[in-house]
Amino acid sequence: TGAQQSATVANPASGASPDLLPHFQLEPEDVYIVKNKAVSLACRATPATQIYFKCNGEWVHQGDHVTQHSTDRGTGLPVMEVRIEVTRQQVEKIFGLEEYWCQCVAWSSSGTTKSQKAFVRIAYLRKNFEQEPTAREVSIEQGIVLPCRPPEGIPPAEVEWLRNEELVDPALDANVYVTPEHSLVLRQARLADTANYTCVAKNIVARRRSASAAITVYVNGGWSTWTQWSGCSTSCGRGWQKRSRTCTNPTPLNGGAFCEGQNVQKTACTTLCPAVDGAWSEWSKWSECGAECTHWRSRECSEPAPRNGGRDCHGPELDTRNCTSELCTHAAPGAEDVALYVGLVAVAVCLVLLLLVGVLVYCRKKGGLDADVADSSILTAGFQPVSIKPSKADNPSLLTIQPDLSTTTMTYQGSLCPRQDGPAKLQLPNGHLLSPLGAGRHTLHHSSPAAEGADFVARLSTQSYFRSLPRGTNNMAYGTFNFLGGRLMIPNTGISLLIPPDAIPRGKIYEVYLTLHKQEEVRLPLAGCQTLLSPIVSCGPPGVLLTRPAILAMGHCVEASAENWSIRLKKQSCEGTWEDVLQLGAEPCTELYYCQLEAQACYVFTEQLGRFALVGESLSMAASKRLKLVLFAPAACPSLEYNIRVYCLSDTQDVLKEVIQLEKQLGGQLIGAPRVLHFKDSYHNLRLSIHDMPSSLWKSKLLASYQEIPFYHIWSGLQPFLHCTFTLERLSTSTCELACKIWVWQVEGDGQSFTVNFNIAKDTRFSDWLVPDEVGTPALVGPSAFKIPFLIRQKIISSLDPPGTRGADWRTLAQKLNLDSHLSFFASKASPTAMILNLWEARHFPNGNLSQLAAAVAEIGKQDGALFSEAEC
Repeated sequence: TGAQQSATVANPASGASPDLLPHFQLEPEDVYIVKNKAVSLACRATPATQIYFKCNGEWVHQGDHVTQHSTDRGTGLPVMEVRIEVTRQQVEKIFGLEEYWCQCVAWSSSGTTKSQKAFVRIAYLRKNFEQEPTAREVSIEQGIVLPCRPPEGIPPAEVEWLRNEELVDPALDANVYVTPEHSLVLRQARLADTANYTCVAKNIVARRRSASAAITVYVNGGWSTWTQWSGCSTSCGRGWQKRSRTCTNPTPLNGGAFCEGQNVQKTACTTLCPAVDGAWSEWSKWSECGAECTHWRSRECSEPAPRNGGRDCHGPELDTRNCTSELCTHAAPGAEDVALYVGLVAVAVCLVLLLLVGVLVYCRKKGGLDADVADSSILTAGFQPVSIKPSKADNPSLLTIQPDLSTTTMTYQGSLCPRQDGPAKLQLPNGHLLSPLGAGRHTLHHSSPAAEGADFVARLSTQSYFRSLPRGTNNMAYGTFNFLGGRLMIPNTGISLLIPPDAIPRGKIYEVYLTLHKQEEVRLPLAGCQTLLSPIVSCGPPGVLLTRPAILAMGHCVEASAENWSIRLKKQSCEGTWEDVLQLGAEPCTELYYCQLEAQACYVFTEQLGRFALVGESLSMAASKRLKLVLFAPAACPSLEYNIRVYCLSDTQDVLKEVIQLEKQLGGQLIGAPRVLHFKDSYHNLRLSIHDMPSSLWKSKLLASYQEIPFYHIWSGLQPFLHCTFTLERLSTSTCELACKIWVWQVEGDGQSFTVNFNIAKDTRFSDWLVPDEVGTPALVGPSAFKIPFLIRQKIISSLDPPGTRGADWRTLAQKLNLDSHLSFFASKASPTAMILNLWEARHFPNGNLSQLAAAVAEIGKQDGALFSEAEC
């Protein structure tokens, strides 16, 4: 110790050479103690006779030094190297005073030299970040700053960034850089920048990861430029033309807003009609020679008739001339000859009448189907409900007879050819649907109500498309059909499929199914403001050849208006993708599909069976959907706690049916009648609250004053059973009466209230609260599936399909049935009248007013008959 103390005060001798002073070849450096591992400090000097460490102003004990002697080969001077170890305990002894440091002191004959100070620190890295990046949604090309303040540590932590677990290297991407404060900056967000970002801090002790921040780069939709105006839809007169644009400039991505405004514009146009001059028809044959020895012939200005300001025909309409070259003299017959001729004529007329009456009676008794159905009054009486039977078995009426469909097969026998009527009656010639039947005998196959569903499903399971159909037969109807057609219905859902007569080719027999899908079974992608408006329905099998459109009926929940909605019919292709096959309100681009949208239901005309759904896209915030609000509560309450469930459903029958079945399993009962709420596309949530509950008897266990259902959960339509539960507690088991009011409203919108007042102790059976089931058979085949008798239908079709004067044709029928807005679609089909009657059947089965339809047809018949009366006059 004395030597060490003298070394501290030794000074270089006066005039000593500085080269003989010790100089350090190795000096101690700053080190970090990791966990409990001791660290080593070293120094080396030449020439040196002694070297010692001094730590925090105190000499280190000589025994703690490890000394090594050597000789510098270049100079031959002695070299001394010393090492010591510093432990964590030594450093922690001075914790809080100052930093722990050590320094070397070397001696030579010329004096002493001190090394630099080396600081010894305990290394650590805290677990929690001082600031972590957070998830964000940003528009494309927008700048992004993700902050990151790493945990406290010694030595200070280094920071790196990971994008989807891959290192972000600013040297490789000019769009990215890291600030000195460790924040990650994206100069302009790109779609490729959509990822999970993680901040990683590390030092010699540990490596820490921040919570991942999801960055979503979205693209708001933009309209493309308008297309050119289309040509006028008519070549003569008033029509329309349109132009369109698409939301593809750019297409909305990652939840970006859809374009606002209309994608189709229409405008009226008028095309000048060319003037057509009239031209004479051919002269008629000369009439018989008259009493004045003249005969005549006529012609009409009808080939063509003058139109659009064209000139009328010039010349006479009637031509007369003498029919004999001699003088026209006739001797007056005697009175006896006149009497003889009159008597002979009378006898001949009576014989002819008796013969006709005999033939008619014989035909009626033999065939039983040749009644006179041509007169409009008889036609009116012919519309009878299916259930009406003829009054007399020996003289059945053509207009009321119905085939028996109670067995698996039935036969249809008799003459189906009506006799020809005179021109004064409504002409109803044979239709093409009747001609193949004639007087032959045909067998009609159909599914009886007792058909085995397991057999049908077993046969269906062998087909490739069966994988996408729901298992079981609860929401399925099926049947076997031929050219006579029929209908399938799924009870209590409002879903049906009408197969009109002759839609299936003659000689073909098809097994057809109709199914209702649950939303969770089928993935229907929706973009932007799109929303599901109807159930997802399949009819098939796909690939069935139909010669006439079938009509698929299903409910919807849209409050439709042309300025607020763009509604599309979607169909799933064989590859599984959903395609737009029809835009309602626009001119159809194909004749395979057409849709009649009504207040509660839509009717889809389709010549190709498949999977369909109705999807809407709101064009303004005034667009609204109908919600059905339904309240359920337990039928019995054994405990003090009581729950009221408020369902917010799309207003379609199928969803209500499923909720009722679900609540039946839960033991719930329906409270009051369901209410309708108009839910607008205003981005506001739906709120529910309970009020006016007697506080002395009941209390609510909810902490908040109201509950909310997010807007997008409701608007998408893909979550069918959204509901909120109000948990109440009665203060005494003797409390059996509950009176309260539940409010349901959209934020900044109108609402509905339910007044709840019932006895919870009463044992109410669930069936007493159910909506009554529909009465009917899921499958009806042949004439029993239609309200209009088969022969009457054919008479109407053959009479009204040809263009009639004064509009006495199918156009008038469409107008009387309020279907005149669909004239262009009806006109595109081979039989417009058949399309009208098929739609009437789909809309009004089984409770349609057949008398109103009969009155409309009879009125058209009178209008047509008046023309014949004028012609005879």
